[in-house]
Amino acid sequence: MYDSVDEIIRLSEEKKKSFWEIVAEDDARAQDISEEEDLKRMLSTYQAMRESDLSYDPKIHSTSGLVGAEAQKIADRRARKEMICGDFLGSVMERALRVAESNACMKKIVAAPTAGSCGVMPAVLLSLQEKYGYTDEKMAEALFVAGGIGGVIACRASLAGAEGGCQAEIGAASAMTAGAAVYLQGGSARQIANAAALALKSLLGLSCDPVAGLVEVPCVKRNVIGAVNALTSADMTMAGIESKIPPDEVFDAMGSIGRNMDESIRETGIGGLAGTPTGRKIRSRIRGME
Repeated sequence: MYDSVDEIIRLSEEKKKSFWEIVAEDDARAQDISEEEDLKRMLSTYQAMRESDLSYDPKIHSTSGLVGAEAQKIADRRARKEMICGDFLGSVMERALRVAESNACMKKIVAAPTAGSCGVMPAVLLSLQEKYGYTDEKMAEALFVAGGIGGVIACRASLAGAEGGCQAEIGAASAMTAGAAVYLQGGSARQIANAAALALKSLLGLSCDPVAGLVEVPCVKRNVIGAVNALTSADMTMAGIESKIPPDEVFDAMGSIGRNMDESIRETGIGGLAGTPTGRKIRSRIRGME
């Protein structure tokens, strides 16, 4: 696992290999398997992402009753052609909710990089594949790109809300997804890293404040924000807009911010939205159900 995207970029340019190939080589070596076997595993992971979207059931709600059926509301609005954002972003929003709701309802998902942020990546990647017709193999390559970025973030900062706030979960997922989207659009290793920087910069400081300590409110809806943010960051990058702060420094900044966050907004369910009057009432109601 690399601890710097600068290193991945350097190797990509020196070896004249793509970002995903550099990451995949390192991953196969670390697992002591062939690159072909590693690619098969990543294809399986992508299929699991697809299934996490397809398994959504609008009739099912989470045990708490806080989550369920909301993705269907977006689907209905799309069907009526009422989406302000248009149908493509509508599909991204719907999928982000579908997968995140499925997680809250105890269905199988891919933690990408965490369960709380599981809707971001499939929402974007599945929608891009649907729009552009990318092969599953190409999507697996994009997952290696995302994994490489996530690995660097894990090394330099954190992927845990309890340690770094929601910027470490939804923020990291958005950065990983932005890089994957740029790869699919034909971007270079430098552009991939740039998109990740732009995405994470926009979500720095995001607290982890789950109401009643459950990964439901506001977590599910934040998956939508992470997904849309990834796409805007990818588009800015492909338009030639560059982050003034280098990617590795952005990741370091996220780590520093996380360390300076009060523990009440690091997944404890105490502060932020969890600490509002309504948040406390919900917590009391749910505890009464136990």
